[in-house]
Amino acid sequence: MNSASKKILVLGTKNKDKLRELKRLLKGAKLRALSPADFPGCPEAAETGRTFEANAKQKARAYSKFTGSLALADDSGLRVDALGGRPGVYSARFAGPGCTYEDNNRKLLRLLQKTPPSKRGAKFVCVVALYDAGKLVGVVRGECRGRIAQAPRGRNGFGYDPVFIPDGFSKTFAELPKTQKNKISHRGRAMRAARRLLLHSGFV
Repeated sequence: MNSASKKILVLGTKNKDKLRELKRLLKGAKLRALSPADFPGCPEAAETGRTFEANAKQKARAYSKFTGSLALADDSGLRVDALGGRPGVYSARFAGPGCTYEDNNRKLLRLLQKTPPSKRGAKFVCVVALYDAGKLVGVVRGECRGRIAQAPRGRNGFGYDPVFIPDGFSKTFAELPKTQKNKISHRGRAMRAARRLLLHSGFV
């Protein structure tokens, strides 16, 4: 099957790091993965929901309706026990508008400065929504428990990866090889569930 005859799947994000990771996780699927940037005039979908699921559905629905295609969108974030579940849905903009990954990590570590290792539990959450021609196909979820490191470590990954140590490991996500991270990560788990949903729904 050549790429032109494959069904289009719009990956509903304009974050280049996330886009690369999603494409890597979809490798081998009989779908032609495109981004909103491949559709001239496609506006950026709003994220005004109060939950990961609401945001994922909002984005997937908007991109699916605009393109008339199958669309997948995820909303992901970090929930830190000692912070009452923050930053949660505000993970990407935790340090304020226009903040960088480093800004967010600095704020997180500053807030946890006096928190002992035994109290630094956290989990990454990823919710993926699939819509086809504006209609809901399904929603899946993936989680990864771990703890927050004392300082950033590693150069792989993005976002909070340098400060998140998954359970059973001594290295942060940013220190692990991409293939190993994807086996255990919240997004890896959610995307494997999304692939099963796509298969069950007859799209692949």
